Amino acid sequence: MTSRSPARPRLTAAVGDKDHRLGSDDAPVTLVEYGDFECPYCRQADPVVKEVRRQAGARLRFVFRHFPLSQAHPHAQHAAEAAEAAGAQDRFWEMHDVLFERQSALDDSDLVAYAEALGLDRARVARELTEGTHEERVRLDFTSGVRSGVNGTPTFFINGYRHDEAWDAEALLAAIGQAR
Repeated sequence: MTSRSPARPRLTAAVGDKDHRLGSDDAPVTLVEYGDFECPYCRQADPVVKEVRRQAGARLRFVFRHFPLSQAHPHAQHAAEAAEAAGAQDRFWEMHDVLFERQSALDDSDLVAYAEALGLDRARVARELTEGTHEERVRLDFTSGVRSGVNGTPTFFINGYRHDEAWDAEALLAAIGQAR
C-alpha cells in the first residue's frame, strides 16, 4: 500500500503561504511533518528528514507544522511559539534546528537565550512568549493536524496523504518516489 491509498487520512489544510516551507513550491512532491519540539521521536526524525531532503533534492518541498503534545511535553507549546517568534523575524528554520538540538532545555529562559544567540530581538521574543502572540498560529496547525488524523508525532503526509509506514530515510524516499 502506498502513501496515496485513499483509505488513509488526507491533509485537510492545503499547504499555503503561512506554512514554513523548504524547497520550491513547484516541487512535484510535498512532505508535511506535524511535529513537537519536545518529542524525542521528532528529534530522531529531524536528521532523517534532512537526509531525505538532501537525497530528494528539487523534487521535494518540505513543510513543518506544529503539533505540541502538551500533556506529555510541558514545554512543547512555548517551544512552538518561540519558533513562530523566530519566524516573525525570518529565522524559523534556524530556531527549528536549535530547538531539536537542545531539546532537553526548553524553559522560557532557554528559548529566549536561543533567540538571542540567533541574533533575534531578545526582548521581542520574550514579550511575544509572555503575551501568547503566536499561540493562535500554533493552535491552527494543531487543529489542522487533528482534522487530518494526526494522533501522535511525528506524523508525515506525502502529497496530501498520511504516511503510515516507517519514517526512516529509505521508507520515506521510497514513498516519495511513488508519489504522484
